[in-house]
Amino acid sequence: MLKFMKQWLPSIVIAVVISLFVRTYVAEAMRVPTGSMIPTIQINDRLIVEKMLWMTTLEHGDIVVFTPPVAGDENKRYVKRLMGLPGDTLEIKDGALYRNGAKVNEPYLNEQMDYTFGPVTVPADHYFFLGDNRNISYDAHLWDTPFVSKDKLIGKVIAEFSNPF
Repeated sequence: MLKFMKQWLPSIVIAVVISLFVRTYVAEAMRVPTGSMIPTIQINDRLIVEKMLWMTTLEHGDIVVFTPPVAGDENKRYVKRLMGLPGDTLEIKDGALYRNGAKVNEPYLNEQMDYTFGPVTVPADHYFFLGDNRNISYDAHLWDTPFVSKDKLIGKVIAEFSNPF
């Protein structure tokens, strides 16, 4: 038994440390528990989230994981589509999203929005997120503070795997 421990323990410790480092700083697998991103992401789908945001540029339409600016949900993770970058002015009217005065083409939506919102301008170092299932998604249009601070971003979704069950 002692020989086994001497031989395998260092390898096991190194593997655990590398695994924890990768999960904390590089990438992480996550499961989606709600239908706020249907039809793009289904309930219980799995995501690979790249956490090295300093190496990437966020763009309109990216799917991002973040800690929401919602009282009581500070320890939860939300998955939503990035609709507003710093400086963008957003408004929802007539069933459509308008960014900086222009109607946004959103082919990933199943239905028009049945509410109005804004206009609001995204402050510096903040972002504006909406779910793809807009009429049921608990997202920026319902939050008291509709903007997510840059330091609350966890990562960008780089892969999605459907739940086979």
